[in-house]
Amino acid sequence: MNDPNGMFIDADGVYHLYYQYNPTGLVAGNVHWGHATSEDLYTWTNQKIALFPDRPGEQIFSGSAVLDPNNTSGFFPNQTNGVVAFYTLSTGPGQEQVQEIAYSYDNGYTFTKYAGNPVISVGAREFRDPKAFWHAETSSWVVVLAFSQEFVISIYTSPNLIDWTFASNFSNAGLIGLQYECPNLLQMPMEGSHEPMWLMYISINPGAPYGGSIGEYFPGHFNGTHFTAVDAVARIADFGKDNYAAQFFYGIPSNENQISIAWASNWQYTNNVPTDTENFRSVMSLPRYNYLTNVTRIGYQLVSVPYNLGPIFESQLAANDSLGNGTVFVDYSAVESGALYFEANVTGLSDMSSLQGSVNFTFSSSVSGESVRGGTDLLGGTTWVDRGETRGFDNPYFTDKFSHSAVYDGSGLWRISGVIDRSIIEVFVNGGEQSATNTFYPTAPLDTMALGARGINATADVAVAVWSLRSTWAPQQNGEGVVLGNVTQTNSGMRRTR
Repeated sequence: MNDPNGMFIDADGVYHLYYQYNPTGLVAGNVHWGHATSEDLYTWTNQKIALFPDRPGEQIFSGSAVLDPNNTSGFFPNQTNGVVAFYTLSTGPGQEQVQEIAYSYDNGYTFTKYAGNPVISVGAREFRDPKAFWHAETSSWVVVLAFSQEFVISIYTSPNLIDWTFASNFSNAGLIGLQYECPNLLQMPMEGSHEPMWLMYISINPGAPYGGSIGEYFPGHFNGTHFTAVDAVARIADFGKDNYAAQFFYGIPSNENQISIAWASNWQYTNNVPTDTENFRSVMSLPRYNYLTNVTRIGYQLVSVPYNLGPIFESQLAANDSLGNGTVFVDYSAVESGALYFEANVTGLSDMSSLQGSVNFTFSSSVSGESVRGGTDLLGGTTWVDRGETRGFDNPYFTDKFSHSAVYDGSGLWRISGVIDRSIIEVFVNGGEQSATNTFYPTAPLDTMALGARGINATADVAVAVWSLRSTWAPQQNGEGVVLGNVTQTNSGMRRTR
């Protein structure tokens, strides 16, 4: 499994997540669109494979899905909840990549490929990852596509999702790496402002500062045909190494916080990470709320914070509202899911001189002694994560330490929180102004946590809490404790219209 694809909310309020999926192997290749659905973004139900290639050597690469309530496509004369998937067909190594569409009458569970495919073909071999949306101001469909080797994001428009016209290019911006992939363009709310702001989000691979894959974003303005960034600053979406190809859900009103999910891995090592303990390879990130802020001295930032965890909170394992320079210890070996949420809030910071000390966390194994550690230093605003003390995977590209510095905003508050789930940790600083996503592979489960503070100014207060998170997969296990994924079938359910 790799890139999330086609994420949308259907007419019944169900979230659909498609993804790049190899049903016959544990490495990338033979790509289909897997499919899962959820009502809360945490409890997912595996569905049948949604899109199959038709011929040997073909692959269904990344793309998007939209609702066509006004039947602009002509596919849905008798309904208002028709779904159109827009994807790249890879016809083979070194061959042309073209853009195709397929339509669904049943809320995106089964699709019929359009007989007139491809709908966009320019003779390019590295031309992919369409992200489509409806632009109400111009009553037009818009799609962004990556000419990956040329560092160009092209914008096309259409009245009907079938006939497309080139509009403009956004190119050579930010960190270019060795290729652009998986673009997103969407309207993004900005805290404290009613000004319409847009976000261009681009994934690059390889060429990230830590190596391999990464996502970057550009706030700006869009008039229906042209995107203009507010500046030339390269803004990194996540300072960990396992957050790539993020996609935003289609169907969320533009004045509300948007929601994204990313692939939690890195192309430098994803085909080699262990599968013997978890029995699967690759995971998605937490679903995240997203919006923009624009604070003096800091500038524009894309906030990325976990979507409402309420449905999976299980029990509070520790809490202290006046910890001071102390530590809480948690044995979570009895937590079925192996997943925790933790937070630490430092309040009462009066001025810059009160920015002293640090908040730190350690997750460790009582069996092997392995650990994952991290923390945030108030003086200098540096947050760090270290996965180097786990021994289940050895790879020269599996960077072990990560850090990022943030500017104190004068609010009197400094926060760090996170979610750990068996083999992945996601850390959030100051309510998601910064985030880090990292996988790790211990030889024995981590089952003990220490969360504490040291050197904090006496005028400040420290509050910490730890919750267990319930397993959303346990109810789906069979008698052997296995959760079955997508069932591979022939493509007989995939019809191509004549």
